[in-house]
Amino acid sequence: MASRINRAIELLAEDQAIYYDGPHTGHVLTYAQGRADAETWADYINVGMEHGSFDMAGLAEYMRGMVEAGPTRSGHRTPAVIVEAPVNGTDEANVRFNAWQFRQILGRGVHGILLCQAETADATRAFVESCRYPPNLAGVDAALPSPVQRLGGAVRPRPAGGTLGIGTRGRGSEPTAAPVWGISELDYLSRCDPWPLNPDGELLLGVKLESPEGIANCEAILDVPGLGFAELGPGDLGLSLGYRTVPRQPFPPEMKAARDRVLKACRARGIAFLEGCAPDNIASRLDEGVRVVAGHNPETARVGRAHQKRAMPV
Repeated sequence: MASRINRAIELLAEDQAIYYDGPHTGHVLTYAQGRADAETWADYINVGMEHGSFDMAGLAEYMRGMVEAGPTRSGHRTPAVIVEAPVNGTDEANVRFNAWQFRQILGRGVHGILLCQAETADATRAFVESCRYPPNLAGVDAALPSPVQRLGGAVRPRPAGGTLGIGTRGRGSEPTAAPVWGISELDYLSRCDPWPLNPDGELLLGVKLESPEGIANCEAILDVPGLGFAELGPGDLGLSLGYRTVPRQPFPPEMKAARDRVLKACRARGIAFLEGCAPDNIASRLDEGVRVVAGHNPETARVGRAHQKRAMPV
């Protein structure tokens, strides 16, 4: 039997790599596709809404199909589902103005969100805070005024570096999200919180560092509590550096330096690093520290799981 709701988190907590499937655009979000994807070889499904359709009705039906076709062979109610949000994390104001996207996505019962083009720590902090309920206080700056003090007019200052402000997700989506997870609405309020910041949390949040600014600020971005994974985005980073086609490994020198910097920062902070892999390099990448694997290739997953002697059924 599964010990957690989120299969991706359960595996990462065991230092096992996770493998995803799902396109970055054009994902068909229907009840029938949800039923089909409940049998996926992957550990989680990536739903690309950065460039794909922002289809909340379709996402709700997709999750319903997954639940009704479950459980998975590993004993989980569904595979994990992580959505790439449309908003880019270029600055704090942009993220806060568009936090409604996170509320809508989480309200459909998914298990994680990826913030694309993260460029500053403040934008990343706003992202994490927007996905959290106010009573969940792990990582919150203890020096901030309490809610009672704020009722009296105390100004809410910015949290100190390396801490968070109070979560800003509001009540209202538990009736749609909690049934997908198979738990009560009250339990959902506690468990839909970022892991590993909250060891009991079932929400996996990630950032994509895909611009020169994101790379330059990667250490500060990854210092923000609440992140579970991060990736270098070679497509958009390469585009910003003038490459019209997506650079593939071995990367040009400036991109290799960026990749190595992000990987080093992730490993130093216990954040899973995401990278595309193939059957012929997956073992070496796993040994290097890659723990979230793109590639949409079941054979890559088969080789990688055997290399790590994975026990959990697919």
